[in-house]
Amino acid sequence: MIRLDRKRQTVAILLAALAGYVDAVAFLASGSYFVSFMSGNSTRLGVTLAAGQSVALVVTLVAAFVTGVAGATLLGRRRRGRRQRIILLVAALLAAAAASAGFAPIPASLALTAAAMGAENAIFADDGDALGLTYMTGALVKIGQRIADALNGGPPLAWLPFAMLWSGLIAGGIVGALGHASSGLNALWPAAIFALVLMPFVGEATHPSPPHQPGL
Repeated sequence: MIRLDRKRQTVAILLAALAGYVDAVAFLASGSYFVSFMSGNSTRLGVTLAAGQSVALVVTLVAAFVTGVAGATLLGRRRRGRRQRIILLVAALLAAAAASAGFAPIPASLALTAAAMGAENAIFADDGDALGLTYMTGALVKIGQRIADALNGGPPLAWLPFAMLWSGLIAGGIVGALGHASSGLNALWPAAIFALVLMPFVGEATHPSPPHQPGL
């Protein structure tokens, strides 16, 4: 996160807000399954297996998420404008999910949404690694590490970009919950539009050159 310049950090926070929004809509529509947080779904998979219940939905969501990551990564290997193409894919998948609401089975709409969230994580991928935009466990770990560094004489505010990323997800979740309460899965339309609005600002990530700090 802190390797990105200030503009790209802002875009990353807005993309995290988009993920929080979409995940909240899908979580409420699905009966407490996630489309962006696959650790949570993996725990749900274990609990569901232990209870002897159907795992079809959670397996579908995990598979769709991984497919979205793979598809966006392949799309991004063509260097020129790759981030714009990936966010366009995210917008298209969200629009397809919204358009399918009401006539397609809910799991189909949710699968498209999970694929969109998987693709989103490839937007800031560099050298095979990805900045997690739809899950915040890594960001919370970084907050703790940077606070420890600050207490040990390191940069006092190096934790702040990760806290902002986490806060973006929460803010999006609040708005997404309100959107679902009023519109159900149709609340995915604003998410698709928002992704398109962000498209011109994604660009190619640039990296500032701060003093090297292990583990950034």
